[in-house]
Amino acid sequence: MLIGGFQKLTLIDFPGKLAAIVFTSGCSFRCPFCYNPELVLPEKIKSQPKIPEKDILDFLKERERLLEGLVITGGEPTIHGDLPEFIKKIKKMGYSVKLDTNGSNPKMLKDLIDKKLIDYVAMDIKAPLKEKDYNKATGVKGALSKVKKSIKIIQNSGIDYEFRTTVVPTIHKKEDIIEIVRLISTTKKYYLQNFRPEKSINKKFGKIKPYPVEYLLEIQKAIAPFFEICRVR
Repeated sequence: MLIGGFQKLTLIDFPGKLAAIVFTSGCSFRCPFCYNPELVLPEKIKSQPKIPEKDILDFLKERERLLEGLVITGGEPTIHGDLPEFIKKIKKMGYSVKLDTNGSNPKMLKDLIDKKLIDYVAMDIKAPLKEKDYNKATGVKGALSKVKKSIKIIQNSGIDYEFRTTVVPTIHKKEDIIEIVRLISTTKKYYLQNFRPEKSINKKFGKIKPYPVEYLLEIQKAIAPFFEICRVR
């Protein structure tokens, strides 16, 4: 796998567990508001130092009694064909694994779930599930059908999961979030995340002000009855 970053400890990214985070390089989307261009754009990935898989495995071996889980995020981890083999090595050490995904590879996602290689999934829902909206939010065309498949796979998986949406001015309004909620209302956990105007893939988004937290809390209040857990991050 192409590993572009490693965080040795997180207390918040894997619910209920002390974990480390692996950041894979490369992504199937080009979300204009993405704040990790160094993990997405090929020209930036080239200039970033890479972390050998062995370094990650050695670190986790040393921390077996201290850490409980590993978060695999990106970029988009499921574009890497050797992801299952990497996770098998992690699971063999006794770690729980959380996968962050954009849902663009339902085949890989189902394979990981069926083989019990992941314990928790967090999937980003970028926009209302309409072709035009999704194309605008992801910067690519033709991903929506795969995203819909991934949503169903996750909802029927039997493992713990969450959906989340980064709320971005010029892309989302309150009505858009409500429309997303109508389509995922059988979900237990849904999170709203505020847009961060830094290092965006599209530089125009660096000049856009995030919504006030009060606006996100207003949306959260409107949709909270549909979920067991609904929060603003």
